[in-house]
Amino acid sequence: KILSDPEKRQIYDQYGHAGLEAEVGAGTGFRGFDVDPFKIFEEVFGRGAFGGDVFGDFFGRRATVRETQPGSDLRYTLEISFEEAAFGTEKEIRVGRFEPCSSCAGSGIKPGSEPQDCPTCKGTGYVSLSQSFFSISRTCTQCQGRGTIIRDPCRQCRGTGRIRTARKIKVKIPAGVDHGAHLRLGGQGGAGSRGGPPGDLYVSLRVKPHPIFERDGNNIICEVPISFAQAALGGRVIVPTLNGKVKLTIPPRTQTNKIFRLRSKGVPYLHSPNRGDQWVKVMVETPVHLSEEQKELLRKFDELRQGNEQPRMKDFFSKVKRLFGS
Repeated sequence: KILSDPEKRQIYDQYGHAGLEAEVGAGTGFRGFDVDPFKIFEEVFGRGAFGGDVFGDFFGRRATVRETQPGSDLRYTLEISFEEAAFGTEKEIRVGRFEPCSSCAGSGIKPGSEPQDCPTCKGTGYVSLSQSFFSISRTCTQCQGRGTIIRDPCRQCRGTGRIRTARKIKVKIPAGVDHGAHLRLGGQGGAGSRGGPPGDLYVSLRVKPHPIFERDGNNIICEVPISFAQAALGGRVIVPTLNGKVKLTIPPRTQTNKIFRLRSKGVPYLHSPNRGDQWVKVMVETPVHLSEEQKELLRKFDELRQGNEQPRMKDFFSKVKRLFGS
């Protein structure tokens, strides 16, 4: 009976059994019949036939199919020196990215040619499927919703509208940046498609360790060795800073691990004229290679000790004596 009826045969070929069931209830809005309209959609198009839920193609993607697509964001790791991080610098990097094709100005069309209306959707970007009981539209699969097709693609970009190239980009690094900081260069990422804006470029900074300085926030720390005589008698020592060498006065009776502060000799604060401090930690170095004459002088010095020269040692052994006896 179905095969002999041309109209029903057409419905069956297009929509299956669900279409025949719905055809029986046409004009009633499916009321009073055991018919699931969503079943009809699934039988006709299948779930995920267009890259996901079929209803997303009808109701969700329709509003965005013609929207422009922004370019991709790019990432680059840049290594800089300790001093460059402290005072800022400008670096030139080379980044591979997509850019609009210069031959077709990003259109993807061969110069001198024009895009043509899609023959499937007649330039609308959508195709309609109609039957006596319902009518639906979906994105045109031939033109992907653009409404036009390219008959003569650009030879340089092969119709994509973009070409990959290596571009030199200058990166301004502000004073005071630290290891792991990220800089955002707006619009320096990959080119967009369909007239979309370009992406951004994110530069991650890697600061090389310094042989002398150690950074703690905006302060820097350095250790300076001094001799036994300088620690006992005092004197002046040369201390390196980010701005060059300075002389530091060591007072008499200075102990090892003593810390001195050099104001405003540290790392500048970001976007500020102020700077951190430099902390100088002195280390009293015990001589390791002594001549016989030097050894003899030290023995005489030790014999002349009266106990007041080293108050910490005296206090320590006094505590030991009280705890354990003589």
